[in-house]
Amino acid sequence: MLTEIFPFSFAIDATAIAGASLWSLALYWGLSPLTEWVILQLNRWMNFAERSLYTSEAEFERTRQAREAQNAFYASLLSIVPFLIVGGLCNWGVEFSLGTGWAVSMGTIACIGGGVYELGRRDAQS
Repeated sequence: MLTEIFPFSFAIDATAIAGASLWSLALYWGLSPLTEWVILQLNRWMNFAERSLYTSEAEFERTRQAREAQNAFYASLLSIVPFLIVGGLCNWGVEFSLGTGWAVSMGTIACIGGGVYELGRRDAQS
């Protein structure tokens, strides 16, 4: 197992990982306008930071389309990190107040609610 390769021991709590993941997904769906804003800001920052790596304007413009596509992909992957942190805090709060058994259940309920909200929001936009 993964914990056997380290010289020290640590416990992996599967319910905490599952609960935090469910809460993260619920927040990611439920706060979808914020999600899109986070992705946009990460993409802008990556494009700006990468511009400073090039000294030649011609080389920068030649590879611009591929780099911007790659930065958009990385921004969408990294956008889950703030939601994982807040989801972990929500899971911890539910575990602290209601107990471990309720943390995964409330995460599932929040995930279903966030998914229904996102479907309704997208339907209203079209």
